[in-house]
Amino acid sequence: MPELPDVELYLTLLRQRLVGRKLLAVKVFNPFVLRSVTPPIRDLVGREVEDLRRLGKRIVIGFSDDLFLIVHLMIAGRFRWMEGGTAESKLGGKIAHAALAFDNGTLFLTEAGSKKRASLTVVQGEEALAGHDPGGIDVLTCSLTEFDRVLRGENHGVKDALTTPRLFSGIGNTYSDEILHAARVSPHRLTKTLTQEEVERLHASMQLVLRDWTRRLEKQFAGKFPGAGDITAFRPEFAVHGKFGQPCPVCGKPIQRICYAENEANYCALCQNGGRILADRAMSRLLKGDWPRTLDD
Repeated sequence: MPELPDVELYLTLLRQRLVGRKLLAVKVFNPFVLRSVTPPIRDLVGREVEDLRRLGKRIVIGFSDDLFLIVHLMIAGRFRWMEGGTAESKLGGKIAHAALAFDNGTLFLTEAGSKKRASLTVVQGEEALAGHDPGGIDVLTCSLTEFDRVLRGENHGVKDALTTPRLFSGIGNTYSDEILHAARVSPHRLTKTLTQEEVERLHASMQLVLRDWTRRLEKQFAGKFPGAGDITAFRPEFAVHGKFGQPCPVCGKPIQRICYAENEANYCALCQNGGRILADRAMSRLLKGDWPRTLDD
């Protein structure tokens, strides 16, 4: 799922292309992607794009007359930009979910895979828009005091807390791994057991990692729009996410992982958990007493 750095990249590139432009046509190829009826999406045609903003992991395109198009990319949704394209254009032989045509090009919403979760929602007015805000605090600007209050206000595993949209805005499975590794905190530490020093490290690491990756992506895609495969949860420069079995860039020990549901946590047992390997809820139950407790085991 595109997370804060990916969404901020899209916002930067879309502002350059869309602000001040009038929507000439809109085409929805997959009716299930449209999650609202009133106002109808056709009401956006003829209106000018006034601003773009982030609402958690959602991208909001603000049109004149207080109309907003909310785009939730979910896991596999992506944007494609075609210079001079039209709403009837095709991408790579496959029709996108939706197309928004402007006088300088066409923006497509695409989604790979069989599970179609991406969505478009049209609302009118700031109050209606606020109803789609998950409520998490702004992780780039929040103070240490605010971060501490939200983090330790409830007792969760720290990775679960960081990835809960009503608590923190824009962090998902990928960047929570990177933040926790940078802060040297185990993903399963309960938030109420964290020391003040650990909370301070988490706050600093969260803002450093997210700002650093936002800058990296904007530098990488300066002057060009990313393709569908360019917005990914797996990058060679990551420290731990997607690096199971590879050496930790800090200590050289193999990265470990915990698999659950559709996600996984990647961590360094030595840097983040004193050399102890966390139970993964699957293999540990199967192996029982044979499950290795430490890296030495």
